[in-house]
Amino acid sequence: MNVIDRLLAELDGSMGRLLSTVAGLSDDDVAEPSRLPGWSRGHVLAHVSRNADSHVNLLTWARTGVETPQYPDAETREAGIRAGAARPVKEQLADLEDSAARLAAAVEAMPADGWRATVGGMRGPGHPAWYVLVRRLREVEIHHVDLGAGYRCADWPEAFVRRELYDAMVSWPHGHGTVSEIVVEEVKDGDKHRQVWRGLGSGPVVQGDAWSLLGWLTGRASGTGLRIMPEGTAGNRPASVDVGPLPAPPPWLTLPAPPNLPDAPPEEYPPTTPS
Repeated sequence: MNVIDRLLAELDGSMGRLLSTVAGLSDDDVAEPSRLPGWSRGHVLAHVSRNADSHVNLLTWARTGVETPQYPDAETREAGIRAGAARPVKEQLADLEDSAARLAAAVEAMPADGWRATVGGMRGPGHPAWYVLVRRLREVEIHHVDLGAGYRCADWPEAFVRRELYDAMVSWPHGHGTVSEIVVEEVKDGDKHRQVWRGLGSGPVVQGDAWSLLGWLTGRASGTGLRIMPEGTAGNRPASVDVGPLPAPPPWLTLPAPPNLPDAPPEEYPPTTPS
């Protein structure tokens, strides 16, 4: 199974979970506020549907070689979201399903060399077309949490969390961040493992499990459970040190893709990184 197959399998599961959540909502539920300021749950769902269509545009660009913007402009994007926000849940669900089917058809139509083509969203830089699948997964998983309908950061699949943390770290404005190091902790086969990302900037060291870290980095969780320690003390400190409040992370999620992605779909993504 190559990275395209893995990402498509992940996306199938991700959409299935979202559709299951939406199927359990009422019309009144959809009209309620989401976790995003100023957006109802209907706004979030309309955005996810229109985002699928926008990624069809990028795959069409990659397949044909004719530049096809993700969205014509920011106002068109916002207008599409507003237009679909007030629909009843039955229509929202049908739109999610239909737009996902259009994206699946665009994927099916992609020639093997099309995944190497460079495309780009409304913000640069461009990226190879295979990364469109990563971006789509990000939209579905992050906005599933934004619905505020029971799906939490802790429910994110491990593969998604591992990939998004990697992208966050390599997209970090190194040397200009609000923390100096990020320490990711995990337990495998009963043994504790740590991965340390250094040289991020000036500030404390932030340490914790991958789900809590990603929730904080994406602004979807407060960082409860993360540990903060003085700069330069990772791995050489007592279990708890109070060095003040958790700093705000950089707005890394606004970047469409990390730098230096390979043109050809890799065998795996993210690549294996040292601990």
